[in-house]
Amino acid sequence: MAGTETKSTGGRSKAASKARGAMKNTPAIADFTKEEELKAYREMLLIRRFEEKAGQLYGMGVIGGFCHLYIGQEAVVVGMEMAKQDGDQMITSYRDHGHMIACGMDPNGVMAELAGRQGGLSKGKGGSMHMFSKEKQFYGGHGIVGAQVPLGTGLAFTNKYKENGKVSMTFFGDGAVNQGQVYESFNMAKLWNLPVIYVIENNKYGMGTSVERASSTTDLSQRGQSFGIPGVQVDGMDVRAVKAATDYAMEWCREGNGPYILEMITYRYRGHSMSDPAKYRSKDEVQKMKSEHDPIEQVRARLLEKEWATEDELKAIDKEVRGVAAGAADFAQSDAEPDPSELYTDIIL
Repeated sequence: MAGTETKSTGGRSKAASKARGAMKNTPAIADFTKEEELKAYREMLLIRRFEEKAGQLYGMGVIGGFCHLYIGQEAVVVGMEMAKQDGDQMITSYRDHGHMIACGMDPNGVMAELAGRQGGLSKGKGGSMHMFSKEKQFYGGHGIVGAQVPLGTGLAFTNKYKENGKVSMTFFGDGAVNQGQVYESFNMAKLWNLPVIYVIENNKYGMGTSVERASSTTDLSQRGQSFGIPGVQVDGMDVRAVKAATDYAMEWCREGNGPYILEMITYRYRGHSMSDPAKYRSKDEVQKMKSEHDPIEQVRARLLEKEWATEDELKAIDKEVRGVAAGAADFAQSDAEPDPSELYTDIIL
């Protein structure tokens, strides 16, 4: 295998031993400064308030089609964003609004795209699942389950080919992890030692089916074992744990060791999409997650306990981000629909 140590030691390759060691040595928690805690709080809160506003607009009929909200999972993308460097790429599935906000895409443009308006980031033609930003190195937003995994692997191939030191962060869910193209991508990524972090956002339910009913093995971080890809499970409800694991995986990839798997154990508070009443789980289960593991409340409690912020200061942050979300909603509702001529643009013949 290209790039792999084949000389065995005690019947096991050095590469395999190194991979097993990587799985054990990942730090559990990052030690955040006051500034990092406040940044994480604001970014996660902005995503939540944006998604809550998007849900309202969907209920009003302003947003149509499919709309998958990220409420509850904010720590995953914010923690990873805090660990990435300029030029690192991000690609994800249809539950993508949080990723766009985290990487700095304009909330007005995101909301306008959700509403199908001309000021949207895909000119109103892509909707919820298809937004892109070359400037922010965000490559979608993909509606087909698992389709982004080979694309994210291709981004990593570009990085390896150009020797630019960049890493592709390729997100997909527990519902996509059993797709065939995922394992084809794993094989190629390890064969060529590509700098890609495969991020499994395990929110416990693939649409309406729990992971226990859908997967024969539920430790999804170990799905790369047969390819020699190390992986760890991470508390995806704690932004510090996400940051620490991502720091480690980034270093692993940049040192030329190939791909790494991070299984983020997280939870979505809403249904699979806005049309899903989520009757496959109890209200008590959802409430328990909110009361005991909410990613934003964890940061809020630490800020208050350490006296790094007062109640009034945190309320001011909430007021500010509510204003951003409300402004995005106003922009989306007042913006014009795309001109019919846009039907014929951005088409490759």
